[in-house]
Amino acid sequence: MGSHTDPWSTRLAKAAEQRRADGGWRQRPTLSDVAPFIDFAGNDYLGLADDPHLAEAQAEAARRLGAGAKASHLVSGHLEIHERLERHLADLTGRPRALLFSTGYMANLGVLQALCDRHTRVFQDRLNHASLIDGARLAGATSRRFHHRDLEDLERLLGRAPDDTPTLVVSDGVFSMDGDVAEVGELAATARRHGAWLMIDDAHGLGVLGEVGDGCVGRAHDRREVPVLVGTLGKALGSAGAFVAGDEALIDHLIQFARPYVYTTAQPPGVAAGTLAALEVLAREPERRARLHERIARFRREAGTLGLPLTGSRTPIQPLVLGDNARVMRWAERLARAGLRVGAIRAPTVPKGEARLRITLSAAHGDDALDALLDGLAACQREEVA
Repeated sequence: MGSHTDPWSTRLAKAAEQRRADGGWRQRPTLSDVAPFIDFAGNDYLGLADDPHLAEAQAEAARRLGAGAKASHLVSGHLEIHERLERHLADLTGRPRALLFSTGYMANLGVLQALCDRHTRVFQDRLNHASLIDGARLAGATSRRFHHRDLEDLERLLGRAPDDTPTLVVSDGVFSMDGDVAEVGELAATARRHGAWLMIDDAHGLGVLGEVGDGCVGRAHDRREVPVLVGTLGKALGSAGAFVAGDEALIDHLIQFARPYVYTTAQPPGVAAGTLAALEVLAREPERRARLHERIARFRREAGTLGLPLTGSRTPIQPLVLGDNARVMRWAERLARAGLRVGAIRAPTVPKGEARLRITLSAAHGDDALDALLDGLAACQREEVA
């Protein structure tokens, strides 16, 4: 037999070579169980991931109900604790019903796959999360992306869509790489004028924004304004999983047709118990949100004094856009040596030329932590000048 070149090996090698040449090669750090650094890269905005109440609730439910749910929700995996959590999430967001998913990515894929097909039109903010872009592709829907937070561009695109075509406008609530917030009321009004539904993924707003931590949508914008609301449980709520909230017809439709829901083992009962505990803390301790926003204000004030390239974000996501991949990696590595972990974000996660440090703040960050971060950033500046 003659020798043959393995086309798959060649394909993988070329992709790796190109990614390295672009300066975008990703490394997966393995962190110790007891972190030797201050974390400014995660999404634990309220400091709940380390709260003992959540850990105790998870452990107790695991001992009582088992480590796993054993089956999908539609077979034998839907437990009373899941039902109770769904009711609490519906109440938090002011919706009739909510439906649990295992991850936020699956929730977005499930909604778009179940609602859309080649006969529907989807209009997405250009900076939407990858799961929303991928969901429209999975559905085979005609998809257009409007300029970031540009209502005039959205209006223009919607005006070209046929009146009799089911249309869905989709936006992040808080944009994960920029930290700015969608103009939900204006998006809702624009969608209504064109007979479209509005879907908001409020992954980074839930627990952080709103009068009771109900996010940038929640009770401020009812289901007539925002028929489809997605939230995640592994960020400000410190647990894991996600949910979709809406009216009876929407949730029934997802139970019947959302493949990432139908064909997935249900969330472990301990995780559901941990999220219920998080919702109790969210209601009982509003001072966590108040402290988080004080942390944000202090960081912005002092980073501005240093002349750091801040964006306009008023959320826990505080990007420093440095532009160049190599510069971003130098700053991140310098901060890591000082025991500070931040996100080093490059293309394709953000557009080329917009590489950044993604700094995230938490109610758990004390003054010493913020001082260390600001000192580290100032040191990065000084090294560039030297």
